[in-house]
Amino acid sequence: MTKSQDDTHKRGEAMALLARAESSLLAAVIERFGPLGVGDDLKQPECGLVMIRGRIGGDGAAFNVGETTVVRAVVRLKSGATGYGLRLGRDVTAARHAAILDALWQAPETRSEVEATVLVPTRCRLEHSNKAAAAAAASSRVEFFTMAREAS
Repeated sequence: MTKSQDDTHKRGEAMALLARAESSLLAAVIERFGPLGVGDDLKQPECGLVMIRGRIGGDGAAFNVGETTVVRAVVRLKSGATGYGLRLGRDVTAARHAAILDALWQAPETRSEVEATVLVPTRCRLEHSNKAAAAAAASSRVEFFTMAREAS
């Protein structure tokens, strides 16, 4: 992977975590950044619908599962960095905060603070909830086996 591809991949991971971060965490971190976290809306936060697609067994033919609401926001900070925020649901404030934090993540001087205050805790929370869900599913697992019958 080239450096620009690696940066693009890392930003995509950061944006995915910002999309799943808790709203209260985003608001608290925005407050900590103070004037750095103030931006102009290039595109006002807006709600819309997207189609969710699925596959049976993960590899079958794609089909439409249904629609869900999403919010998107585009912000430009005073530094000139542009950030994008997408969130499931209708929380326009959280989408705007995610966009601001995406812009702050792009700046080398604030990236590590965004990583430490938002991305790492969100990653840990998601890993913990995934492990808990896997453990709950494993506790109800049923083992089936086949016995060969001997002909008499």
